[in-house]
This record gives sequence, C-alpha cells and structure tokens, in this order.
Amino acid sequence: MAKEIEHPRPVADWETRGYWEGAGRSELVLQRCKACSAVQHRPRAQCAKCLGPIEHFVASGRGTVWTFTVTEQNQVPPFRDSVPYVLAYVELEEGPRLLTNVVGCAPGDVRIGMPVRAEFRGSPTDSLGVPVFRPA
Repeated sequence: MAKEIEHPRPVADWETRGYWEGAGRSELVLQRCKACSAVQHRPRAQCAKCLGPIEHFVASGRGTVWTFTVTEQNQVPPFRDSVPYVLAYVELEEGPRLLTNVVGCAPGDVRIGMPVRAEFRGSPTDSLGVPVFRPA
C-alpha cells in the first residue's frame, strides 16, 4: 500500500497567505466579495466577478467530489512514493471547486458526487497547512 503524500510546504504570498495560514489552523478559509457576495477560490486581491473588495471567512469544509483521477505514475518527490493517489476537484458547499487529494479510502472507492469533508496536513512547527478531503 502506498504511503500518504507528504505535501511540500506551500508558497504563500500576500494574496494566498490567509488561505494557507487558515489550513495551518485546520480551517478552510475562502473569500467572499463585500459588494456582490460571490464566493471565490483561488485567493485573489479582489473579486473575480465584479472587482469588488473581498473578505475572508471560514468555510464549512464540506463538499462533494466533482471529478477525479487516480494517479498511477508520478516521478516527482514526494509524490512518487504515494502512488496510486486520488487527485480531485471537490465542489464545496459554498460553491467554489478546490483541487485537492481524497484520502482515507481506496482510490477505487472514490465516486463523483461522493460527500467529503476537509482535514488538514502540515507541520506542528509551521503556520501553513494543506487541505485534503476524506469521505464524510
């Protein structure tokens, strides 16, 4: 059986720091537009829909698998020791889709529409984390 992916440390910049630091606190932090209320992911400096100002909020961490693939080959460390693994787009309850890994089940058990919930990977000595999803 493959070992779990040891995710590399995220690279956080001024736009994405809130997202990665939220994951380090075991929170899924998204952005919402103060003008039009659109919820967005990936983090940006302003609303992608109306260019309005954004605010950060803690999302539910719940979603469904929108689509996925089982990765059988990857020679890039640290991923090569973790094949096969599931790379999926999860559609969050709040609307955006997030590219992530599905963990906690066999790759063959993952299905489109499967309910999932977020959990987080990171180092206790680091303020940044990475969200992954497991079956709910």
